[in-house]
Order: sequence, then C-alpha cells, then structure tokens
Amino acid sequence: MPPLKTESRLPDPDQAYRMLIEAHRGLPDEESAALNTRLVLILANHIGSAQVLAEAIALAKHAQASGSPEHASAPAAGAAPVPP
Repeated sequence: MPPLKTESRLPDPDQAYRMLIEAHRGLPDEESAALNTRLVLILANHIGSAQVLAEAIALAKHAQASGSPEHASAPAAGAAPVPP
C-alpha cells in the first residue's frame, strides 16, 4: 500500500471538520471518546493497512507531543474550536 497521504484530499475540509464537531456536540466526555474510538476503528478498517495505520498513529503522536499538527491536515483558519 502507498504511504500515508497527509495533504488535504477533501473537497471541503471545513465541512468535514464541522461534521466531526457536530457529531460530538452535546455528548458527555465518555460518549465523545467512545464515538472517536468507533470512528477510528471504522476508518482503520477502511484503510486496511497496518503500515499506513502505524504511520498515522506516529504522526498523530508527534503532532500531539510538539503541540503542532505539522504535516497532519488541520482545520482551516477560523474553524470553530472543539467543544468540551
């Protein structure tokens, strides 16, 4: 399988970001975390490559540790913050 693609491939990244935010709106923290877990597992299955999944995990951990998304796709400027 080809390496992890990190450039934005969504025709409307802001809409995708809003969809993710809306999916979590009003959920308690525990339900929000469970939704994230299910979403990650569904998308990991769709990817179908342990190598690409490992690259994505490493990139996400690096971005979290550095406090910057670096090569990871990020919401556009002005996008709404993630609700608590």
